[in-house]
Amino acid sequence: MKAAILIPVLTSKDAVGADALAMARILDELGIETRVFCQSSSGVQRRTWPAEEMMAFAGGPEDLVIYHYSTGWPLALDLLRRCRGLRMVKYHNITPPEFFQAYSGDYRTACENGRKELEKVAALGFEMYLGDSSYNLEELIAAGASRERSHVLAPFHRVQEIVEAEADVALIDALTDGARNFLMVGRVAPNKGHLHLVEAFSAYVRAYAEPARLILLGKVDPRLHAYTEAIRQRIDEHGLGEHVLWIDGASEAQLKAAYLASHVFMLMSEHEGFCVPLVEAMALGTPIVAHASSAIPETLGDAGIAWQEQDPWLHAASAARLFSDDDLRSDLLERGRRRYRQSFSNDVLRQRFVKLLEPVL
Repeated sequence: MKAAILIPVLTSKDAVGADALAMARILDELGIETRVFCQSSSGVQRRTWPAEEMMAFAGGPEDLVIYHYSTGWPLALDLLRRCRGLRMVKYHNITPPEFFQAYSGDYRTACENGRKELEKVAALGFEMYLGDSSYNLEELIAAGASRERSHVLAPFHRVQEIVEAEADVALIDALTDGARNFLMVGRVAPNKGHLHLVEAFSAYVRAYAEPARLILLGKVDPRLHAYTEAIRQRIDEHGLGEHVLWIDGASEAQLKAAYLASHVFMLMSEHEGFCVPLVEAMALGTPIVAHASSAIPETLGDAGIAWQEQDPWLHAASAARLFSDDDLRSDLLERGRRRYRQSFSNDVLRQRFVKLLEPVL
């Protein structure tokens, strides 16, 4: 048996890339010769091969192919049609295109094309369908995938590496100046709800007489310049410029420092297929207030405060309650650490992944 990991673009710090690389490492450890096939890669030490060469390596009846599906990729569908072994797809979700309608025609088209392939992927009759969450998996099943062959497997991640990393001491010192730190981690994209987040933070600043800071930590995409400018405009409309800190493309040390120095991780995202930053916050001990959309309630469980409503005053009041109620804060932090250990640690995920592979192994 040989195994192939098929992924369009492989990058080390991307959530999909981290999941794919972890699967490859586990297959290596199981004694299965494994290669990663992609169109391009960056920042990874593992050797990769062109996707077009996959069939020559692992296209036979005893081979395993795992396709990481997070965007449209016709070449992958062609390759998977010709594979004769066990085919698994790991669906990481594709953002509905309407989120990009006002900001980027290119992103809207890419998401439309990616979601059009849901039915094609389902129609291929994979031997196993995996979703980062039940929310993701139900999209595949609704498109025609077999429910009996479908399983939830949360994505492998780099959280433990962040936990064990050295924090940026200078950043911690800068952030521990008496202000209440509201943290958001995630790429700057329209589905992430930054405009709602600014409204909630503004409500807190207006309602509570204490210094506060909003930390926006995530990669700014030049192709979404219109959205970034909309966030800046909303910040200016509320007169919050001096209260907002942007950290674009943070290092691991900065990321850990931001979590450790923050009083609340506030997530107002409108669409998530899983949300790894929630797991990071659980593991690093940052209490969570979130909008209960898409897969967020499933990932969060009982480890934070989540509301269906997007009322900014409600979220601001929830943060204030966390700041003033030590027992509530301590309880949620313990729930978060326990949820990370029992549901999302890489050791737990590895056991689930290997168990799913048992029929093959």
